[in-house]
Amino acid sequence: MNVFRSDLETHLHAALVRRGIPDAAEIAWATAWLEACGYPGLALLAEALGDANQDVALERDAIGFDLAQVSCAFLSPRIMRDVTSHGRVFLRNVRHGLFMLPFTVRANTGIGCPVDPAFAVGGERTKNPYGEKLALAEANGITIDDTLWQSFA
Repeated sequence: MNVFRSDLETHLHAALVRRGIPDAAEIAWATAWLEACGYPGLALLAEALGDANQDVALERDAIGFDLAQVSCAFLSPRIMRDVTSHGRVFLRNVRHGLFMLPFTVRANTGIGCPVDPAFAVGGERTKNPYGEKLALAEANGITIDDTLWQSFA
C-alpha cells in the first residue's frame, strides 16, 4: 500500500491517542519519518506497543540514563527535551534506539550509533543525509505493509 507521509502521521496519531500514549503526535511524526527514510518505523512501533513496560523515569545518574529496555519509540521526545535543557547524555539499556534518529536530525544534534546498546545523544550534527529521501517520500508516498497499517486502525 502506498500512503503519503502526512496520512501515515494522521493515522498513527489517532491510533496512539486512542491508546493513551503520551507524545502521540511526536511518536507518529517520528514513525512516519523513519518509514520515509526506508527504516522499519511501523514494525518497531507495533513491537513496542506490545511491550508490558512503556515508561521509565528519566533520571540522570553518573553515567547518564538507564532506559531499562523501554522502547525509545516512547522515550525519544522526553530524552530530546532533556538534552535541549541539560546537554549531552549517555544512554544505556536501549531498546529501539533507531527512534532517536528523527529527533536528533530535526534538532541538528549528534547521536552515537543507535544499534549500539549504549550511546550518547547531544553535540552538533554537521550533515543531514536524509533530506533527499524525505523529499522523494513526500513526492511519491511511502510503501508500507497493509497488515501493519491495519494494526493501527
